[in-house]
Amino acid sequence: MVADLSQLVKAYDVRGVVPDQWDETLAELFGAAFVQVTGADAIVIGHDMRPSSPPLAGAFARGATARGADVTLIGLCSTDQLYYASGALDLPGAMFTASHNPARYNGIKLCRAGAAPVGQDTGLTEIRTLVEQWSEHGAPAVGGVTPGTVTERDTLADYAAHLRKLVDVSTVRPLKVVVDAGNGMGGHTVPTVFEGLPLDLVPMYFELDGTFPNHEANPLDPKNLVDLQARVLAEGADLGLAFDGDADRCFVVDERGEGVSPSAITALVAARELARNGGTGTVIHNLITSWSVPEVVRENGGTPVRTRVGHSFIKAEMARHGAIFGGEHSAHYYFRDFWNADTGMLAALHVLAALGSQDGPLSGLVDRYDRYAGSGEINSTVDDQAGRLAAVRAAYGSRDGVTLDELDGLTVTSADWWFNLRPSNTEPLLRLNVEARDEVTLKTVRDEVLALVRA
Repeated sequence: MVADLSQLVKAYDVRGVVPDQWDETLAELFGAAFVQVTGADAIVIGHDMRPSSPPLAGAFARGATARGADVTLIGLCSTDQLYYASGALDLPGAMFTASHNPARYNGIKLCRAGAAPVGQDTGLTEIRTLVEQWSEHGAPAVGGVTPGTVTERDTLADYAAHLRKLVDVSTVRPLKVVVDAGNGMGGHTVPTVFEGLPLDLVPMYFELDGTFPNHEANPLDPKNLVDLQARVLAEGADLGLAFDGDADRCFVVDERGEGVSPSAITALVAARELARNGGTGTVIHNLITSWSVPEVVRENGGTPVRTRVGHSFIKAEMARHGAIFGGEHSAHYYFRDFWNADTGMLAALHVLAALGSQDGPLSGLVDRYDRYAGSGEINSTVDDQAGRLAAVRAAYGSRDGVTLDELDGLTVTSADWWFNLRPSNTEPLLRLNVEARDEVTLKTVRDEVLALVRA
């Protein structure tokens, strides 16, 4: 029977429940299809700490070698460590992870050589088509092909050294930092990356455990930051860092135990990257980052470029503009000097360097980058996404002093506030983000839009 991969192959990656939606048999077909679509004669494969990851990665490698590709296995790694290997070795890559999803899930993040993304429009659709065609009878044999080889390579130390070259940490004062790895890959990478820095490191949940016994490895959900916030206060720490399951995203907590907006981190890192590049350069930000991001970029001599939400759009704009940096509200941070790929670890080093090069607390440092009141992302389950969007568009379309654009969902902007309302691609949700110049205005706009959405 031909497999239906419509629920498995997403816009940017492969992700689903193991073994209900996919297993080693399909993973092997994905390996063969990946080599066929990319034309690669060699690839690199890494995986996270989920129990299903090593066997799935091994099956993918079998499919790749059967198509003649040599495979380099780098074993346990973070997603940005896999991107490092893809860039440094100039090889297409496959990372086995379901990021922040619950334990029963797994997935594959794919990239071409140099960590260039593979998404729906850049090869993933063709890969899905081949896997579906082959799922009934297996991948057809290819005549005259010599099976590829499999070698193992440890890239952790080289990955850490590369990151440390990109941030000047020579003047960092002693800092006490609590790190919540969420039993994910941050527990593997943080000790090596932070080694030798003047940090009093307080580790939380560094034990690699893909069943996530303490909390979900999803710091975007405030409930998963509670332990870190309490520990920062209990330790009297200078800051806290929280990584998601595959450690490609990093969230920051200040010395008061309060979360720092990823937009503020985007602005802070943008200012530092612009200074490192002589005060010029392009910075990419998605359309639901704070007004403060383009303001800070311009104040520091840079050119801000606004784009849609999603890493494939950010990476495409990074490449098109030769941008030095890009940031998203979801705590994905992209760097030109990291092959335009996202690495929360490099953003964390920037925060440590910025904090450690001055005497004040983190809350004071980020105040200059956190200028407005924001709602965060508010999700509403709706039966008719298009109908609710149309109702909001009609309500605001005729108002004076208001502009509308539909780059990604609906963005409505006034002199003192803006909001974006966009549909989820995978769930019956509308996602609302609101920002205003003060809390009272924020609450007024937020409640008015939600009344329309949930009517």
